[in-house]
Amino acid sequence: MTATLTIGDERQTKTWWTTLGETGLVVPRLSIGTGTYGWGGSSAQTRLGFRECVRLLLMAYEHGIAWFDSADQYGSHPHVREALKSLDREKVIITTKTTARTKEQARQDIQRFLKELGTDYIDIVLMHCLIDSNWTTTMRPVMEALSEAKSYGYVRAVGVSCHSFAALKAASTHPWVEVILARLNYDGMHMDDKPSEVLPVLKTAMSKGKGVYAMKVMGQGGLKRDPEKAIKFVFETGIPAATIGMVSEAEIRQNVAITRKLFHQN
Repeated sequence: MTATLTIGDERQTKTWWTTLGETGLVVPRLSIGTGTYGWGGSSAQTRLGFRECVRLLLMAYEHGIAWFDSADQYGSHPHVREALKSLDREKVIITTKTTARTKEQARQDIQRFLKELGTDYIDIVLMHCLIDSNWTTTMRPVMEALSEAKSYGYVRAVGVSCHSFAALKAASTHPWVEVILARLNYDGMHMDDKPSEVLPVLKTAMSKGKGVYAMKVMGQGGLKRDPEKAIKFVFETGIPAATIGMVSEAEIRQNVAITRKLFHQN
């Protein structure tokens, strides 16, 4: 399936597509991550070079991955913007993340992100890399700013990217959270805790209508020797979607083929 994929209600009938919790967003099972070994405005994807990173995003889209996972800290907004020039904006899901710690900074980030991404709205904005167990209190000003942005139509869904088990547990039940990006793989590599501890928390989140998708599926590269095992594990737990940082067409083809096979779709 290629870039002729339709978006909207028709997605609901395709096993390649899934509803993300109660957000109203329907997304492909796979998102292409742009933050492999990424922080400080750079990542493995952006280090490929501007044109090559844009080409990678367009290539992913052609293989059905109409979901680009970006972040301010990855430096990938300009690459996503350039890719969108060749695509129908309404047929692409865009995630980005903010490290803002004040309401005003979050407001400024949203406006800057919109310009950097070249879009009138962002599908998902997450508070990035939460660790503090008390973030539901300390991050309240940022949450208010993101809710405000959503009310204005700048953002469609809000949530968190968690990097500690305590932060993840808080996110799983907090009513403000609509989307959770959580670290998950069969080995527990670069995770918040063992899979046996993390999975019940994610199940709780999903039972409360939160959209959950997995990251670190390949254990930050440590599990790439058996990608089928890694991808199969995540989806067989019931997690509906995952983002994987891919840096070549070979990886895109491989991961799409594995996922489509799991969902009985060629």
